[in-house]
Amino acid sequence: MTLLEESGLHEAAAAVAEELSAALALPPPVEYGDDYSPDSPRWRDQSLSKGAAGVAVLHGLRAQRGLGGEEEMRAWLARATRDDLSAGPGAGLWFGAPAVAFALHAAAPGRSPNTMASLDTAIADLTDTRLRAAHARLDAQRRPALYEFDLVRGLTGLGAYLLHRDPGGDLVRRVLTYLVRLTRPVTADDPAGPDAPGWWTGDVPTGSDDPAFAAGQADFGMAHGIAGPLAFMAISMRNGVSVDGQHEAVETICRWLDTWRQQAPAGPWWPERITLDELRDGRPHRDRPARPSWCYGTPGQARAQQLAALATGDAVRQRAAEEALVRCLDDPVQLARIVDPALCHGWAGLLATAWHAAADASTPDLADRVPGLLGTLLDHARDTPPGALPGLIEGTAGIALTLHSIATGTTGGWQSCLLLG
Repeated sequence: MTLLEESGLHEAAAAVAEELSAALALPPPVEYGDDYSPDSPRWRDQSLSKGAAGVAVLHGLRAQRGLGGEEEMRAWLARATRDDLSAGPGAGLWFGAPAVAFALHAAAPGRSPNTMASLDTAIADLTDTRLRAAHARLDAQRRPALYEFDLVRGLTGLGAYLLHRDPGGDLVRRVLTYLVRLTRPVTADDPAGPDAPGWWTGDVPTGSDDPAFAAGQADFGMAHGIAGPLAFMAISMRNGVSVDGQHEAVETICRWLDTWRQQAPAGPWWPERITLDELRDGRPHRDRPARPSWCYGTPGQARAQQLAALATGDAVRQRAAEEALVRCLDDPVQLARIVDPALCHGWAGLLATAWHAAADASTPDLADRVPGLLGTLLDHARDTPPGALPGLIEGTAGIALTLHSIATGTTGGWQSCLLLG
């Protein structure tokens, strides 16, 4: 019997998952206007992260386990496809046609073959267009935008979908070939110079007006930074899918992360991103880790490195990554920075990351921390304000699905949209 079973936390997780799922039984009525902004109901319908597509995943996976009927899944899929699906510049794994395709494939595998065929064609065309643009940029030796390669909207996210949907396809290998090129230096004529990695970007962090980012940044996170490509390349290698140079690309990213690994009394940590001044100084200008989130913090970065170690057979790196995550989970100062229960940057994401890492770990240390994390999530699972997002990655559906997965010991593959495995 496991610690979770002995403590009764399995039953508690199942009960709260049922409660949260019931609260999302049917989409609420909504008025559609002419607004197509990222905060509009029309936009959120197609969002895996914030809206209907993500809720459909929850209900579909629960129905597959006999925990509820399919009416809820069908209702949320209908809401997600109410408008024309986006397959343009803003589309990616978390929004638009790829997000809805991921939801349909996870929630109702084998269903609606004609719809899936149409979505597959649209996603293949989108991926091909993005790859051609990325290689043209590389050929011209210019810096990338984050949305060229990140998980949320870029080629890493599209690759994650393709690996989940069609692991033997040529497009997966084309994405991997691009990511190998991404890890090589470019000779862009900019202040960052030759010491900056190939993924150095001129993009300013969202919402920031800090002049320190005027010369660009290197992003370390799973959602938008280099930990995402690292995790994706490692997962593909573990699934027997790789291309020339992929092992070396993984090692390149790992060496970069080794360079920027910081040591503190509470354990190792990595910066969320660095500026040009930090690159030149060879150290981050903060002396402590930020929030221990999946998206940017030590948990996501440690899981990416654990996956890389497993893919390359590096036992030393695996132990170091697992130790970093354990030390993070044991630090009350870091844990106190988590203020919400969601997957992206809250308790559900911390628990999901630890749970997946524990399944692959070389020692029982991570598994020993899971019951405490689950108890904390159960304490905070209902801490969502009125009007909270319903979606998978930033909303209530993700909290419910994390609890459902741990209660049942199953995932149905939904974790691939977070590159947790």
